[in-house]
Amino acid sequence: MSRQGLAKLLRANAHHGAIPGFKRNLLLREFIASEGCSIQTMSRAGLDFMVFGESYFLRNRNAFGQVLEMEHLPTINMRVRVGGGYVMLLPDGKEVEFEEHEVEHVMNYDVEQNIYGVPDYLGGMQALLLNEAATLFRRRYYSNGAHAGYIFYTNDPNLSEDDERALQEQMSASKGVGNFRSMFVNIPGGAEKAIQIIPVGDFQAKDELEKVKNITRNDVIAAWRMNPALAGIIPENSAGFGDIEKIDRVYTSNEILPICQLFNQLNDSLREDRRINWKEHKQPVETATATD
Repeated sequence: MSRQGLAKLLRANAHHGAIPGFKRNLLLREFIASEGCSIQTMSRAGLDFMVFGESYFLRNRNAFGQVLEMEHLPTINMRVRVGGGYVMLLPDGKEVEFEEHEVEHVMNYDVEQNIYGVPDYLGGMQALLLNEAATLFRRRYYSNGAHAGYIFYTNDPNLSEDDERALQEQMSASKGVGNFRSMFVNIPGGAEKAIQIIPVGDFQAKDELEKVKNITRNDVIAAWRMNPALAGIIPENSAGFGDIEKIDRVYTSNEILPICQLFNQLNDSLREDRRINWKEHKQPVETATATD
């Protein structure tokens, strides 16, 4: 998968662009910063993990070889080197090489390979792109004067070449900004239906934008395994989505805490007094009502 392509997809859809940042924020809510990993480092690494399915850290060591701090390395520029180690691509075309012991690689395991991590939302990419295409088509539709194109047909021999050029200029000027203009055409002695406007397609009558947007939106949040109540979706019924606190608690337990466990591998390298920690979650206590 192209890292640049995955990054650009964040701007293709409102939900797809907002969800990774939201999941990163939930991850940071559980994170307890230490001298070995700051909140800024985990914030960047967490967002990388949500978008690319992997994160990279540079192990900063002291003179005795102990890892005192983890420094974030941008995933979009990192590559695994053939024969071991890693390479970071720089904007000027140069490369920075790292030995395998210098980099901590946190990745979401892929069943097809064990070199790079992959995000879980790849199955929803087509729905995401369809959502973007539907939005762009609707924008162009309105920018073109609320129509999907038409054929300007004339069969009157009395229409001179100067008149044809004038009509072409008027039609060109009606596109984009300043559209919805009207034209007056006078052909003395012209036949009935000398000029006809033939629509290419009746987009207004067969507009399924709302249906496409809703279906693809649901696919996108399903690919992210995001609960609709947490995705900012307005409920279509009066009951809503239920208790938001319970939803948040269950989602954090099933989705965020396992990701926290993946990042615990940083502690395998960090010196003991600089290890990261996560907030503890107490199980809710169920109370029973005594009966006679």
